[in-house]
Amino acid sequence: MAEHKQLPPIVFIDIEGTIEHDKDQEDDLDHSKVAQWLAPAVFAANDGLVSTASLMLGMGAVSQDVNAMIVTGFLGLTAGACSMAIAEFISVDSTLNNETGQRDDEPRRDPIRAAIAAAFAFAVGALVPLTVALLLEGYNVTLGVVEGPISVVLAVFGWIGAFLDGAPGFRAALRVLLWGWVAMVVTFGLLINRNW
Repeated sequence: MAEHKQLPPIVFIDIEGTIEHDKDQEDDLDHSKVAQWLAPAVFAANDGLVSTASLMLGMGAVSQDVNAMIVTGFLGLTAGACSMAIAEFISVDSTLNNETGQRDDEPRRDPIRAAIAAAFAFAVGALVPLTVALLLEGYNVTLGVVEGPISVVLAVFGWIGAFLDGAPGFRAALRVLLWGWVAMVVTFGLLINRNW
């Protein structure tokens, strides 16, 4: 992901002493700020979708029980959201400690917000395969149809991530879609026809 540099706004002082800001640069800064929190949210949602779908398909390879797939998906959502929140909190907290060298309570609110956002984004992605599985009946239908909506959402996540980075959308959508399929096929393939 391309790193966005945050530049100070250009300020012009006219003869009368009033201050004017360069509007174009302010718009760029606002886009940069939005991309800083939205891009990680898209990636966390993508992680939630691929991880949960892969776990559910892996369970489907072992057991032809749709309820077992749904329970596995829910457990994946819970574990993944907690893992994302903890990792985000630790990452931001250690960065703050390294930068400031002190522990103020005020900056700690932003690591907590980042952790909640990461957990929420992961859960949103994980809800896609869970919702599809809950709405469908029958093992074969669930196993076969889950990939359709998941594929569409994976492509959309890839396109959004590319848009935020200023990259070509089609290529990114295809890349996210293909690697998502690889994860699901590998998980399913490792467990299919295994005698447990």
